[in-house]
Amino acid sequence: MQRTEGRIRVVIEHVTPEIDGGRFPIKRIVGEAVVVEADIFADGHDALSGLLLYRREQDPDWTEVPLVFLANDRWRGVFRVAEPGRYVYTLTAWADRFKSWRRDLAKKVEAGQDVAVDLLIGAGLLKDVARRAAGPDAQALARSADDLEAAGADPVEQIRIALSDEVATLMERHADRRFAATYEKELVVVVDRKKARFSTWYEMFPRSCSSEPGRHGTFRDCEDRLPYIASMGFDVLYFPPIHPIGRTHRKGKNNRPVSGPDDPGSPWGIGAEEGGHKAIHPQLGTLSDFHRLLAKAREQGLEIALDLAFQCSPDHPYVKEHPDWFRRRPDGGVQYAENPPKKYQDIYPLEFETEDWQELWRELKSVVTYWIDQGVRIFRVDNPHTKPFPFWEWLIADIKRRHPDVIFLSEAFTRPKVMYRLAKLGFTQSYTYFAWRNTKTELMQYFTELTQTEVREYFRPNLWPNTPDILTEYLQRGGRPAFMIRLALAATLGASYGIYGPAFELCEHCPYEEGSEEYFDSEKYEIKHWDIERPDSLRDFIARVNAIRRDNPALQNDWSLRFHPVDNDELLCYSKRTEDRSNIVVTVVNLSPVHIHAGWVELKLDELGINPDVPYQVHDLLTDTYYLWKGARNYVQLDPRTVPAHIFRVRRRVRTERDFDYYL
Repeated sequence: MQRTEGRIRVVIEHVTPEIDGGRFPIKRIVGEAVVVEADIFADGHDALSGLLLYRREQDPDWTEVPLVFLANDRWRGVFRVAEPGRYVYTLTAWADRFKSWRRDLAKKVEAGQDVAVDLLIGAGLLKDVARRAAGPDAQALARSADDLEAAGADPVEQIRIALSDEVATLMERHADRRFAATYEKELVVVVDRKKARFSTWYEMFPRSCSSEPGRHGTFRDCEDRLPYIASMGFDVLYFPPIHPIGRTHRKGKNNRPVSGPDDPGSPWGIGAEEGGHKAIHPQLGTLSDFHRLLAKAREQGLEIALDLAFQCSPDHPYVKEHPDWFRRRPDGGVQYAENPPKKYQDIYPLEFETEDWQELWRELKSVVTYWIDQGVRIFRVDNPHTKPFPFWEWLIADIKRRHPDVIFLSEAFTRPKVMYRLAKLGFTQSYTYFAWRNTKTELMQYFTELTQTEVREYFRPNLWPNTPDILTEYLQRGGRPAFMIRLALAATLGASYGIYGPAFELCEHCPYEEGSEEYFDSEKYEIKHWDIERPDSLRDFIARVNAIRRDNPALQNDWSLRFHPVDNDELLCYSKRTEDRSNIVVTVVNLSPVHIHAGWVELKLDELGINPDVPYQVHDLLTDTYYLWKGARNYVQLDPRTVPAHIFRVRRRVRTERDFDYYL
């Protein structure tokens, strides 16, 4: 039998946060707290002491945080992460002889018992620690020990010394940890920059940015579009693939299997004689043009995100240079992508089970590092669930070890467990099922799962009401109000959201056919000319909502989301707040794009820190209207044809020394 240190008596278990037994890291943003809890106990009745230990992964020394007892053997410690990268944390605890002695001494004194012997025991404990300490601490402990065993001394003064905070602090500083138990795992925190938690995305096809109908757009055309995007309050501009597009089996308009000579093809059919994933489509411009666009975007407060789609057209250089990276059909041809009954002959999936898999991994990682070297720090990853999990775990960890500021957004509309696994493996943000959650019950259940369960420790949602692949039935049938409703929900339920524009602000709602979520005349297969100055555009509404997000820190987090009852199933009410409750936002949304709905909102005032007996002001930031509310229940009415939502900033009443009230 393996020998253990039998004098270690403390048990540490049920540690949170801990994902899948410590297999995966949790996620945090720079400046955020990591609240660690555990069940800690021992045999007998000794008092316990414990520490939360944390450090940056590359640092040798631990920082120690004392654990605080909560109740029922549950303990807690808190630390904040200061910079991007990886941190590790664990716990240690021990039976504390001095703390036990001090606790029991206080009880005996209170009961009026003789404590002369107890004082001598305490003097021995202090002497033991004094021998381990050094300098002034050792001297102070030795003096206190002498005082406790001094013959003829005043027992009241001895008791005061024994129970003093000064002695307790010194004994804690030099505690005897010889038999401390240390949790067997070092758990990991991946720390990202703020944009990983709070970001506002705008998706745009560069080739459709030309001011002239029918002309292929360029990066210079994109520069002209930047002020428009920035004026709406977006901070991430995401491009579909910008690489050369293959001609073999190129898709035509509306995904037709045969293309005409002027059809530009799908940007996701990557690779041609001009190059592959490290090349730029020649009609967009040069690498110098791209660098210039990055700089111009930064001047507008925009960061450009690129699409990372690891697949190839039949014309991609990889097909000739590495034929073993593709699966062969019995007829000798390369297996193209399929999602029966759909066929994507213009796309060859990579064969990750190739004998040459290590070289394939290295090459794909080099694609990411190439664009990082060009100045890109955000990647939207296309269909990551169709590539091996170990590949993503390796790639993301390796990239972020060198570039901790890089953000990976997982575009995985797939089964829940697969989506969550990808997030655990390292994806910074994730697409969600938001687009298909329409009813009050669906929204409440889903967002409670995302923000109030263990899921929030590793899964950061990014909400998209539409994408080039997704035009939901709700948007098809609900008209302009439907787009406003989904925008308000996405922007206030989630700290990160995005839209595919200009299709969204121009309320594009025509499907390819009944029952389809594909757009008619989809931009994936043709160059579009968008009239972004149309008077019915949602541009101003979007700009207003994004300004509200920017000005209210409560909307820049997910974890504070709480739903509040409303006596109408077509009205959804929820709040968000900052940690100190200095900023509280209550949102009420009419989920019907057709009918006016009214009802009584019932706020949970205790959660919001609002006195139920004192009136408070709610300022509708969408309409700049003020209301004076009192108590939990208040009336609202929303007409989707005008503004289908309230976004209230809650202002509590403050009374000055001159009895003048104002709202803060």
